[in-house]
Amino acid sequence: MATPAIILRGDFPTIALVGRVNVGKSSLFNTLTEDRKAIVSPIPGTTRTNNEGVVVWQGRYLNLIDTGGLTFQDDVPLEADIIKQTEYAIEHSDIILFVTDAQEGVLPQEFELADRLKDKKDRIILLANKVDSPKFEPNIYTKEYSKLRMGEPFPVSAANGNNLGDLLEMIFEKIEELGFDYKNSTAKPHKATMQVSVMGKPNVGKSSLFNKLIGEDKVIVSEMAHTTREPYDTMVTYEHEELNEDGEKQIVVQKINFVDTAGIRRKSRVEGLLERVGIHKSIQTVTKSDIVLFVIDVQDEISHQDMQLAGHLEKHAKSVILVINKWDLIEDTSDKGRRDIEKRVRSFFPHLEFAPAIFVSGKTGFRVHQIFPEIMRVWEARHTTIGVKALEYFLDAVTKEHRPARGKGTRHPKLLGIRQLDSAPPVFEIAVKYRTSLHRSYVNFLENKLREKYNFTGTPLIIKLRKTKR
Repeated sequence: MATPAIILRGDFPTIALVGRVNVGKSSLFNTLTEDRKAIVSPIPGTTRTNNEGVVVWQGRYLNLIDTGGLTFQDDVPLEADIIKQTEYAIEHSDIILFVTDAQEGVLPQEFELADRLKDKKDRIILLANKVDSPKFEPNIYTKEYSKLRMGEPFPVSAANGNNLGDLLEMIFEKIEELGFDYKNSTAKPHKATMQVSVMGKPNVGKSSLFNKLIGEDKVIVSEMAHTTREPYDTMVTYEHEELNEDGEKQIVVQKINFVDTAGIRRKSRVEGLLERVGIHKSIQTVTKSDIVLFVIDVQDEISHQDMQLAGHLEKHAKSVILVINKWDLIEDTSDKGRRDIEKRVRSFFPHLEFAPAIFVSGKTGFRVHQIFPEIMRVWEARHTTIGVKALEYFLDAVTKEHRPARGKGTRHPKLLGIRQLDSAPPVFEIAVKYRTSLHRSYVNFLENKLREKYNFTGTPLIIKLRKTKR
C-alpha cells in the first residue's frame, strides 16, 4: 500500500543551486537560509542528497535546494545518483543559480553543465562565488565565462555575504518577470508540529524506508556505507480521524517532519571528518525529535552499537517505535516467526519495553503505511496529562493492592501523594514521607501500573521522588 502521507510544498518560488564540486554551493545555501544545515568541507562530493531550506528576505519567502557537486565522471561514487537528484531539482525549480568558483575560473565541468542547461537559459542566473575581496572580481570578465553563454556572471561571496542582498532582489525581479505575483501572495513557510527521526546503524535500510514514508525517492539509496552524510528532512501531511469534544469523529490534518539521519556506528569505525560531522548532526537531530523510528535490520544480530543507540534514546526520554526492517528477506513470516524475532529483539532493549514494534520492508513498502497510525498513537501518549483527582485515586488503589516496598532504612515508606509535573514526555512526582525511602522495584511497579491504566504506548515515563520535610 502507498504511503498515506502527502509532501507539504510551500506555494512560494523554488530556487536550485547547481554547479560542479567545491564551488561553494553548500556555503551559499547555509548563508542564505541562515542555518548550518548543509555540511561544508573541501572534500569533493560532500553533498550527495539534495538539501532543502527556506530563505526569508524582506517578508518574502523562497524554497532553496542545494544539490550535489557534479563531476560528470563515471568512476565517482554515486555520481549517477547525484546527477539524477540535480536534474530533479532543476525540473522542479523556478530559478536556477548556476554557481561557479571565481578563484578557480571556468573548468570543463561548467561547459558540460552549461550544455545541459542551454534550453533553460531564461531561468538561469550565473553566479561567480568566492569573490571574497575586490582582487578576485577581474577573474569573472574572461573569455571562458562568455563561452558559457549564460549571461554576465554576478559576483557573490558566501563567506562574507558580499552582494547576497542584491542577488535576492535580482531573484525576486526575475520571478516576477516569469509571472509570479509575489506582492499578492500570502505564502508562508509551513512549520512542523511533530519531528520524527529515522535512526539506526549504517545499511539497515533507513533511506529506503524514508523514501517510502514520504512517497518520493528524495534521498539516495545505496549499499555503500554512509551514503547519507547528513540529516535530510521533508515535511508531510497525514489525514486521520479523531474524536472531538462531543465524541464525534472528525478529519484532522497532522504535519509531520520526517528526518532521515546518517547511519551511526561505533567511534572506532568512523572514517574521516565527513562521517564524524554527519553522525554528530544526526545525534543532535535525534535529541531534538519527538518520536524516533529506531530501525533494526531483521537479518542482523543486535550489536553493541544498537544497544548504545537505545541507551541514547532512553537517556533523552525519546518516544520510540521499533521498526524491524527488511521483512521481505525473511523466509518464515508466520505469526510464530514474527513473535520469536520480536522476543529476541526486545531481549536486548529492556529499557525500551514500552516501544511498539512494526515489521516492514522499506524496499517494497510492505506495511510502511501502518507506521502512521502508530506515530499518532505514540504522539497522543507522549502528550497525555492526568488530572490530580484521577492520580490520587490511582495511588490509593495501587498502594492498597500492593504495599510500598522499603528501600534503605528500617521505617516502612508512606506515599503522601502523586502529581504530574509535565508532558512530552510525561513526568510524575511522588511525595514520600520524611525519613523513609522507597525501593526502586516499587517505582517500577508504579510505572507499570500507570501504563496499564493510561495510554503511554511508545513513551517513556519519568518518575521523581520527593521527600517531605516533616
